[in-house]
Amino acid sequence: MKRPPFKKAPPAGASAKSSPTSSRTFTVREPSELLSFLFSQHPGQGRNSVKAMLSRGQVSVGGRTVTAFNHPLKPGDAVEVRKGRPPEAVRFVGLSVLHEDADIIVIRKDAGLLSVATEEERELTAYRQLSDYVKREDPRARIFVLHRLDRDTSGVMMFARSEQVQKKMQDAWKDVVTERTYTALVEGQVREPEGKVESWLKENAAMKMYSSSQPNDGQHAVTHYKLLRSSRLYSLLEIRLETGRKNQIRVHMQDLGHPIAGDKKYGAKTKPIGRLGLHASVLAFVHPTTGERLRFKADVPKSFLSVFKDQEPK
Repeated sequence: MKRPPFKKAPPAGASAKSSPTSSRTFTVREPSELLSFLFSQHPGQGRNSVKAMLSRGQVSVGGRTVTAFNHPLKPGDAVEVRKGRPPEAVRFVGLSVLHEDADIIVIRKDAGLLSVATEEERELTAYRQLSDYVKREDPRARIFVLHRLDRDTSGVMMFARSEQVQKKMQDAWKDVVTERTYTALVEGQVREPEGKVESWLKENAAMKMYSSSQPNDGQHAVTHYKLLRSSRLYSLLEIRLETGRKNQIRVHMQDLGHPIAGDKKYGAKTKPIGRLGLHASVLAFVHPTTGERLRFKADVPKSFLSVFKDQEPK
């Protein structure tokens, strides 16, 4: 698929230029975060005024609108600041964009939002919203699935902006993705400070995953966990995936004897926070084009900690 052309940066040595559309384009000289760079280019404007330009969608990097204050800039990037009324902002439901460029889009997904529609589910999804979003700029644009989060799992996930990038990343997923860390609220008091669960996962006729009792019978799955906090009723775990199988964490926590809170399908008996107690906290990977190592974090929902307020950690 042919991508739409991106705005070019001014030639070396140029500081800024005006355009007929009442915009100015600045060339980045050294690594910086976007907000700091904007402050340096607008010394006569107040901090709130500069922040407002970002929040109103008046700033773009490499031809794409960016609203994140801490968006990283590298030498040679073109930062455009538009004047006047900006285009109508896109309103997402259940997600927010953490990062986007010509190859990928990284989002934070809320619990309750489907990643991608299934044959049975035709409702609003993260995929559908992002597809509509990229088509606003170019009707030919598409996005492609790289991985998924369960409907009731919140946190960081990403999509590719071309089929070539999708294939490149999925073919080398174990090498490309350097960290996938989850936070899980599980039932009961986990005693061991850390550990590993390893099994062979299979799916039954009811589309429920389970650990086979026979070695090499199914897909090999390895989950590492570390105890963050515990009480008599619940424990908070940091979970690192060595493999990424369907429902892997949920099955392995059940195998451990500590099912994820709210996960009735895999043995939970309680639902203290009104949702599944699983959150994708960190996603780190090597950028498919630049080779840069990127790391994105979504803070753990406060509800995960609320169950410990009236109980002393052990």
